[in-house]
Amino acid sequence: MRFSLKIGVRMNVRSLKLIRDVIINSGKLTSVEIAQDSVYLEFKDVELGSHKFDDDFSLTVRFAGESFLSVFYNNIWDIDFLSKYNYKHQLLSEDVLFNIEEVKFIDFEYLNTFFYNFNKEKTVSSVDDFDIHNIRNDFFMLIETKDVAIVAGGNQMDFFSPSERLDDMSLRELSNQWMLYLLKYHLKRNIIKDPMCENHPLLSFK
Repeated sequence: MRFSLKIGVRMNVRSLKLIRDVIINSGKLTSVEIAQDSVYLEFKDVELGSHKFDDDFSLTVRFAGESFLSVFYNNIWDIDFLSKYNYKHQLLSEDVLFNIEEVKFIDFEYLNTFFYNFNKEKTVSSVDDFDIHNIRNDFFMLIETKDVAIVAGGNQMDFFSPSERLDDMSLRELSNQWMLYLLKYHLKRNIIKDPMCENHPLLSFK
């Protein structure tokens, strides 16, 4: 995951809610990367775009500017991917596989539940005195899975599809493309099977 470090595009509240919605149904966290002052989280099986060759419905979230990554856990084996972090060069690039149960943005009340629901926490940050109990960054994202909870943040937050940096308009367009793909799929679902569509919660298709 390599992207230019231009100034980020600020998403509105409606777009952040949409990002939460497109991840939550079937999304999986599949990659965690840290490169000096940037943290990248890659999600697969997100409801954005239409199905094309070599298109895996992915979304990457990048945080930069005093970035951090905190992981809450009960079993040390669930965060084995963090053991590969190179503290000297501040580098990490690991494939993971976590099914998503919840996603929120800049929610301190929800963050507080992590301190009670998990016994341990581990943080890596470009800031030496970073304190997860006293976040001062402009942006942070909270991800809860069955086994761990993850908080990533920074003073810059960007979203990328496989081909472009997303803003409010392009995000909405990709969401509309997904809905059209879903509708077309259900017209021929007896011919092909797509688990993402089969598990979609829209009751009108049940």
